Amino acid sequence: MFQADMALIGLAVMGQNLVLNMADHGFKVTVYNRSFDKTQTFIDGSAKGKSIQAAETLTDLVNSLSKPRKIMLMVKAGSVVDDFIDQLTPLLDAGDIIIDGGNSLYTDSTRRTRELGNKGLYFIGTGVSGGEEGARFGPSIMPGGHPEAWPFVKPIFQAIAAQSDGDACCEWVGPEGAGHYVKMVHNGIEYGDMQLISEAYQLMREGLGMSADECHEVFKEWNRGVLDSYLIEITADILSFKDTDGEPLVDKILDAAGQKGTGKWTGISSLEMGIPLTLITESVYARCLSALKNERLQAAKIYPRTLPTVEVEREVMLQAIHDGLYAAKIISYTQGYMLMAQAASEFKWPLNYGGIALMWRGGCIIRSRFLGEIKSAFDKQLDLANLLQAPFFEQAIKEAESNWRHAVIFGVQNSIPTPALSSALAFFDGYRSEQVSANLIQAQRDYFGAHTYERVDRPRGEWFHTDWVGSGGNIRSSTYEV
Repeated sequence: MFQADMALIGLAVMGQNLVLNMADHGFKVTVYNRSFDKTQTFIDGSAKGKSIQAAETLTDLVNSLSKPRKIMLMVKAGSVVDDFIDQLTPLLDAGDIIIDGGNSLYTDSTRRTRELGNKGLYFIGTGVSGGEEGARFGPSIMPGGHPEAWPFVKPIFQAIAAQSDGDACCEWVGPEGAGHYVKMVHNGIEYGDMQLISEAYQLMREGLGMSADECHEVFKEWNRGVLDSYLIEITADILSFKDTDGEPLVDKILDAAGQKGTGKWTGISSLEMGIPLTLITESVYARCLSALKNERLQAAKIYPRTLPTVEVEREVMLQAIHDGLYAAKIISYTQGYMLMAQAASEFKWPLNYGGIALMWRGGCIIRSRFLGEIKSAFDKQLDLANLLQAPFFEQAIKEAESNWRHAVIFGVQNSIPTPALSSALAFFDGYRSEQVSANLIQAQRDYFGAHTYERVDRPRGEWFHTDWVGSGGNIRSSTYEV
């Protein structure tokens, strides 16, 4: 066997395509799969003639590698990753590197970084985005873990990553679980983008009575402007695709969306950190609601939709839907960046927010023209507190706001659900409100639980309690969370 630069375990589609990508860039790779038949099929098939060799055992795999050994796992997240780490650890020497390229929960990556570090081994938890095509020809790669390991994998990762304006869509994210955390937020934003696009599509189909072909033309046109992105591009392609009977295939697909967990993890993390990730969380809930197909069919009979008689001009409403989609997309990224900033503060991660936008510019599912403006915003102001405070996005929201409201109202009038579009608007209205209704909530909490409150006429940090019923005295709750 030749001395390989990298080993990869797990030859599903993503694993195979990453290996072929590495070989195309001049790296020698050893591959292993629990089913050796699958390994041999790959070697005899698409890997034939390339600098790729098979290992029948993990011992063979380890012995085939140059030092420090670099082993990448592309296996199912969870216990399978731990099982392979347990099997590999006794075979490795101090300074060897294990890389997890699956969609692992960031807390698992933090734990593995610490556990392997205690054994003298390095760990990198790496987010990889771009699907099959990205893996084969250039994904977005988000590595985090032991920074000492980064110089050894950097040449490989940056060579195989997507390129944007001459820069690799791969850079070191941060320590411990930072890489997988950023990938998790990426996936959450992906959930939001997909839901927003699907809501725009439903407003066109049901609200404006447009055909799939007409919607195809609209999305194709939108992809030439500010909404230029991978997801808009493939939406246009999907809407033009015909089934064997010549009818749009999209109309034959059951409206029950699946999910693998990363969107849910993003929502859970936002709750734990107190960051209002409303749009992304609503996108997860929208998928959950879509899965209740049988109940929805029954409810549709009980509560038939009554459509209004209000007529709208198609082109005017299409512009409103376009602007609403654009504005809500800004909110989605705003919320995602708010969550990453809170995680960075809590875990002491030195995240480079402009660099993250650059990593997402190419190869990944949420790649878009839009991300260039995010990078520019952070380049101009490193301590930017919120994307909505950046001049570019301030102007974009102000220009889109009126149409955004019209699009949401149009959905309400036509009984078309727009949970992502409308929750994004509600977030924006709350964020820019000098006064919200939380003062009443604080009064209620103090009334029934003596949870105390602050006063507008006294300095922040001073807490007060009122004996609302005349029998509570001065006893106060011992805890308070804001």
